[in-house]
Amino acid sequence: MPAYHSALNEEPDVRQVGNLGIYPIKTRLRGPAPVLASNEQGDIVDETLDLFRANSLFRNFEIKGPGDRLLIILILFISDCLAKIGTSRAIPSQIEASKTLNTLAVDNFPIPGDANFPLNAHYSPPGSRADADYLRQYLVQVRQELAARLVEKLYADGSGKPSKWWMSFQKRRFMNRSLGS
Repeated sequence: MPAYHSALNEEPDVRQVGNLGIYPIKTRLRGPAPVLASNEQGDIVDETLDLFRANSLFRNFEIKGPGDRLLIILILFISDCLAKIGTSRAIPSQIEASKTLNTLAVDNFPIPGDANFPLNAHYSPPGSRADADYLRQYLVQVRQELAARLVEKLYADGSGKPSKWWMSFQKRRFMNRSLGS
């Protein structure tokens, strides 16, 4: 059974930094990401949350476009988020989890082209220093938005504890990799 790929691979006229697609997102956070015109339309963050649990079961993933490259980075980030929440001494409340994941989202992290980026073989580095800065700012904004929406999903039942159906994936490693956060 093949893995699920990004529907955004077929998007025409997508800006790319290196070979990573820069897609519009629905957000209230400030940053360089283009804002999605229609709120009914799903963005890369919604797609990542929808495909995370299915794709995290796969060890191999064929990259079919720039959307898949961004999807991989975001799936690995969700894995790190779940691991961070799961390793807490006490079960974090929704507010504590939100603060923890927001901190994780803005922490310094490697981007494609950095020596300690785990998937450098599959990504090309940004063409210039300005592109690298833009990519880092874009990824910070997308990671913050993803962390906020992940917390909403984790605590959607109102019990004050994270969903066991999401937390059961905290030890799974997509492609046997981790961003190392």
